[in-house]
Amino acid sequence: MLDDLRNSAKESYIEEEIPPVSPLMEAKPRKNFLGMTAPQRFVISLLLLFAVIVLGSFCLLITGKIVIP
Repeated sequence: MLDDLRNSAKESYIEEEIPPVSPLMEAKPRKNFLGMTAPQRFVISLLLLFAVIVLGSFCLLITGKIVIP
């Protein structure tokens, strides 16, 4: 019963380690990230940049760090 315990434990571990590959799990290149195309992501990033610039400038005006001449 315990004659070949080490080899039998090693073999069962190797079998569990490699999962079977199905055709649905094959690696496919993703064209869309977050469901958007590249131009859509670019527009979103520009809008986010402008929002950060406007909000940052507004916060600097409110705190008095800069003054409009």
